[in-house]
Amino acid sequence: MKVSFNHHYLYFRFQHYYNGFLLNGVILGGIIIVDINIKIGGEAGQGIQTIGSVLSRTFVRDGFYVYGNQFYLSRVRGGHNYFHIRVSDHPIYALDEKIDVLVALDNQTIPEHIEEVKEGFVLADESIVGDNVSENTVSVPFTEISKDVSDKKLFSNTVAVGAVFGLLCYDLSTLKKFLSETFKRKGDEVVEKNIKAAQAGYDYVINGKFEGICNYNLNPQPTKRRILINGNDSVGVGALAAGVQFLSAYPMTPSTGVMTRVAAHADDFNAVVEQAEDEIAAINMAIGASFAGVRAMTTTSGGGFCLMTEGLGLSGITETPVVIFLGQRPGPATGLPTMTEQGDLNFVLHAAQGEFPRCVLAPRTAKDAFNQTRRAFDIADKYQIPVLILSDQHLADGLFTYERFATSDLKINRHLLEDRFVGSDYQRYTITESGISPRAIPGQNGALVVADSDEHNEAGRIDQTTGNRIRMNEKRLRKVDGLTDEMQMPVIHGIDGADISLIGWGSTYGSLAEAVDILNRDEVSINLIHFSDIYPFSHDTVSLLDGLNTTICVENNATGQFARLLRAELGFEVSKKMLRYDGLPFTPQSVIRELKGMGVI
Repeated sequence: MKVSFNHHYLYFRFQHYYNGFLLNGVILGGIIIVDINIKIGGEAGQGIQTIGSVLSRTFVRDGFYVYGNQFYLSRVRGGHNYFHIRVSDHPIYALDEKIDVLVALDNQTIPEHIEEVKEGFVLADESIVGDNVSENTVSVPFTEISKDVSDKKLFSNTVAVGAVFGLLCYDLSTLKKFLSETFKRKGDEVVEKNIKAAQAGYDYVINGKFEGICNYNLNPQPTKRRILINGNDSVGVGALAAGVQFLSAYPMTPSTGVMTRVAAHADDFNAVVEQAEDEIAAINMAIGASFAGVRAMTTTSGGGFCLMTEGLGLSGITETPVVIFLGQRPGPATGLPTMTEQGDLNFVLHAAQGEFPRCVLAPRTAKDAFNQTRRAFDIADKYQIPVLILSDQHLADGLFTYERFATSDLKINRHLLEDRFVGSDYQRYTITESGISPRAIPGQNGALVVADSDEHNEAGRIDQTTGNRIRMNEKRLRKVDGLTDEMQMPVIHGIDGADISLIGWGSTYGSLAEAVDILNRDEVSINLIHFSDIYPFSHDTVSLLDGLNTTICVENNATGQFARLLRAELGFEVSKKMLRYDGLPFTPQSVIRELKGMGVI
């Protein structure tokens, strides 16, 4: 047994055999940490997302922290999909490669994922087990049990949920309550059959004399109720908290969830959501709404943003604030439309012709997405610029567990010119030292607001003289100075003054932070420098980076786009790059393997 000190806690790493199966865990301060991974695999259309959602929400209600994500193909039915849930009694922000319970609903799941089930169990539909039976296989006739309960196979997913809880020997009371609330609008009969199906799946496993079950110490944790939220919903809720009143978008994976979340609450927040005919219309609608005085945003992915670039330039030259949410996915063209990548950073930095200020934010977690979305609207309004929020499928669909977001002290500052300051000599593009002109809106008492997409003078009228061009271009670009002052520094996770520093941005935070924690416990001198404010960089970033030793930039792309940005903007050259571009996210284990392969640890 190895004992090491870290953050004033004693960590006892151990391995323990129970009923013939090897369990891995950590004792922290004398308390066994719960850390269980469940993967549900099957075809599209088999209800994998339903099973994952019910399991996740039940565990959260019982006081656990859940992190979950899904892998799905771009098809309505068929193909191999899976939903991965990690359950813990402490906050988690990444998936683990070790699977404790593999739920197989199709023939492909077992051969595809059996190597991940080192010491766990395979819970499979009896019809697809075939020759894959082993000592850790729990075979359950999901469909037959469903038919016994309801004469239909409709409830086989609920049977599977009950069987999972049976394998964990976990109390069903919270699940039954959750099923009652979920299906009450469909009537008592549907509620009753779902509860019976869950109980039947549970009883089949509990009473089936399967070897080795009940070896997970999983009991409800009394606590105040937490929320389970994905990255897209956090962006949508953050937009509503920021006072968004207009959202226009053409649906495109993985960004669509933001639009649907805002639409679900639009009436309560006096907001309008418009599904546009294409992305060109979407961004122009949003710019028009913003010009008229409301907070506006649009959502898209890389292919849709291609169509928005001319509109982006319109926002830049007319100094009309707009927030653009971009859910990245692997390209070019359609690429891998349901998988993850960080390949659009260069694109958003340089999109649209000409030079004008912009801001790029890349949330690291769902909670950060909530806060960064609110900031995006404030920055857009204050500096009258487009602000881009970069996400990806990994963050967009990732499920995070938090205490409820604090909203009591939220304030909305619109940075609009008050009527009492509007005079007959008002000019929309008055040249100022900061580059920010007083912003009145069309129809405001006493103000004539003129705007043009051609180069214009202070009054907003076309002026193509060279002197005017220089003055107006410099006025707009001066905003960058103030904007840079507002940019936040990267977070530092791990020990100070480490020999090795990982550098990351956006959704890689959870995996990198956990990899650092694991290595710190093993007495490796390593930390994480993680960016969420991507462009422009804070003034103090250079001094922070210059004090680092060996640096490794970790990105979900093939060319090291963020490393290139650090070099171009700050003159900082990273020591090494760790790049992944297979459409899958990093895991803590994959990061550690790569570091060992590089020979740095």
